[in-house]
Amino acid sequence: MYGLAVGLTIAVVTAPVGVSGAVFLLPVQLSVFGVPSPAVTPTNLLYNVVAGPGALLRYRRAGLLNSPLSRRLVIGTLPGVVIGAVVRVFAVPGPAVFRLLVAGLLMPLGLWLIARSLRPALPAPAAEPSPRTVTGLGLAVGIIGGIYGIGGGSVLGPVLVGRGMPVSQVAPAALASTFVTSVAGAATFALLSLTGSGDVGPDWPLGLACGVGGLVGGYLGAHLQSRLPETALRLLLGTLAAAFGAIYAVQSLR
Repeated sequence: MYGLAVGLTIAVVTAPVGVSGAVFLLPVQLSVFGVPSPAVTPTNLLYNVVAGPGALLRYRRAGLLNSPLSRRLVIGTLPGVVIGAVVRVFAVPGPAVFRLLVAGLLMPLGLWLIARSLRPALPAPAAEPSPRTVTGLGLAVGIIGGIYGIGGGSVLGPVLVGRGMPVSQVAPAALASTFVTSVAGAATFALLSLTGSGDVGPDWPLGLACGVGGLVGGYLGAHLQSRLPETALRLLLGTLAAAFGAIYAVQSLR
């Protein structure tokens, strides 16, 4: 029941800006539900798989889902998330190292969101990133997403919006990328759990409960995108990400 409420709350807040919410679910898994590492990563990916269709259905009905940007992101992040999953299991299994990795991802992401929210809005993007740049960025972020369990789109969204692209264009593409790569990442972890030792598989009850909540919350959040103040949402996301990152940085250095 708690997992359902957590998934719904996170998705309602994050879906309007193209973030699945898994980036904030991971600290809750570690601190509240006590999910062991590295099982937190496939549990996050399972959440994305179950929750993703909610927001995607709403964006598809609005005609915002099918775009070249979506395809370019998927082409880059799909192989990246598989590489990241392998690295996560065999190279970064320790909880202390993993918390430091979480801090290294969340703090810059949060500060980036805050900085871009406080700056005056650009009148128009100077030039959209080239297809090669988008695909290369997707590959790099996909690897990070495979390690962290966020599918990659949660990082790509803020970066592309920071480049001046509109949220209405980036959000559906980032969530589509997150969903596709999360399916691939979850499948990779399932295969690795057959050959590896330790907690490699997802926490199925928690992942499914949070995912169902995210399914409903994502649909509602995507519906509210045009009605919510974008600057306030970005500031909230940035503050949460930076705060969680700071907490885990302190914990990992103790």
